[in-house]
Amino acid sequence: MALAPAYAAHRLAAAGPHTLEVFLDFACPFSAKMWATLRTELIPHISAASTPVSVLFRHQVQPWHPVSTLMHEASLAVEKLSPANFALFADALFARQREFFDEATVNCTRTEIYKMLADVALAVNAVDDRQQLLQLLDIQASDAPRNAGNAVTNDLKYHIKLARAQGIHVSPTVVLDGIRDDGVSSSWTLEQWQAWLQPKLAA
Repeated sequence: MALAPAYAAHRLAAAGPHTLEVFLDFACPFSAKMWATLRTELIPHISAASTPVSVLFRHQVQPWHPVSTLMHEASLAVEKLSPANFALFADALFARQREFFDEATVNCTRTEIYKMLADVALAVNAVDDRQQLLQLLDIQASDAPRNAGNAVTNDLKYHIKLARAQGIHVSPTVVLDGIRDDGVSSSWTLEQWQAWLQPKLAA
């Protein structure tokens, strides 16, 4: 699957004609586990060994994690302001995801959660200007509600449609060269990833 130029920062590794798409939810513990392996082991291995595969981050917002939408919106806003720091902010979101779990945010307003997410971005230097980030996430109250969303609503819609078009239902889900493989586990080690990839990339 091609990557729209506006989301170039979602390409985590660019090393060949094969494409590995990883659909993740920032509020999902299993996604966090897979992300850690990708970032610390698989992607460095791909880069060092010149493995002929590009790795793409894909958004998989699961509605049973209500705050997931806001987390993914924040990541898209960070990408607009500082594309090079998209993965850095993703690292922080996964590392601190428990702060955004249901029990931690049940009494928070949407605006309060956006401010919490902006604080995370600022803490890891993903953005320079907290207020600029919040402006992209801002929704103004109105006496004539229109469900207009914010400055990244259309971006999120694009990613949701992309996942639905591929029949993605849960996270994490892995797609290699357009073929979904539900057997890929968030618990896999680097060696298991290598064993799974090698015959597919040789074909």
